[in-house]
Amino acid sequence: MTAPLVTILDDEPEIRQILTDVLEDAGFRTQAFSRAREFEASLKRVTPDVCLVDLSLPDTDGLALVHRLALEQGASVIIISGRAQVQDRVTGLELGADDYITKPFEPAEVVARVRARLRDGTKVVQPGGNTAVFNGWIAHFDRYVLEDETGTESPFSHAEGEVLRLFLESPKRLISRAQMQEMLGGGAGESFDRAMDVRISRLRTKLKEDPKNPRLIKTIYGAGYIFLGEVEWR
Repeated sequence: MTAPLVTILDDEPEIRQILTDVLEDAGFRTQAFSRAREFEASLKRVTPDVCLVDLSLPDTDGLALVHRLALEQGASVIIISGRAQVQDRVTGLELGADDYITKPFEPAEVVARVRARLRDGTKVVQPGGNTAVFNGWIAHFDRYVLEDETGTESPFSHAEGEVLRLFLESPKRLISRAQMQEMLGGGAGESFDRAMDVRISRLRTKLKEDPKNPRLIKTIYGAGYIFLGEVEWR
C-alpha cells in the first residue's frame, strides 16, 4: 500500500526540512515547495492526501491559495503560519482549511494533526458508494460537486463536504456541536464554532434553502442540527 503523500509549501528552508524529515520518519511521502507557482503546477500531476500551507508566501496570497485548494482541488489543507491572531485562524477555517497550526510548532504535533486529517477523511464510510441522492439533489463526493434536478452542478469544498457528509450519514438525528467537533476534528472553541456556522451557511445557500426557514438543515437552538432529508447512497 502506497504511503500517503503530504505536500509542504513554505518559503523558509529550515521549516521545509524539519517538516520533511519528521513526516518521512513517520512513514509519509513528501514533496516540498518554496513557491506557490511550483506547488500549484505539481497539483496538475499528482493529488496529495494533505497539504501543509504557510500563509506568508512571497509570490501569492496564502489565504486565497487555501481557498482555491479547498474549493477546486477538494484537498485536505492544514495551515502552518506565524499569524497567531484568532481572526487569522477563523478566516483560514472559513476559507476552507481543515486545521490551523501556529509557528513555532512541535514537529510531533504536525504529524499528529496530519494523521488526524487522514483518519477524518476515511472515518465516515458511505453505505453504498460515493454518491448521495436526497430531495432532488445529488452529492458527488468523488468530485466535490452538488447536482440539482436540472443537472446543473456547483462545487463544494473539502471542508463543506465533511459537514454535508456528516449530515447525510445521520439523517433525522440530532447532531450536537460537541459531536461535530469530535467527528470533524480541529480546535474547539470560538474558531471551530465560527467555521461550522460559515460552512453550514454556505451549504444552505448551495442547497437553495430559505435562510429564515431552511427545509433540510434545521438548527435546534442550544442543541445542534438535524438534517431532515431522505437519503439514498449509491
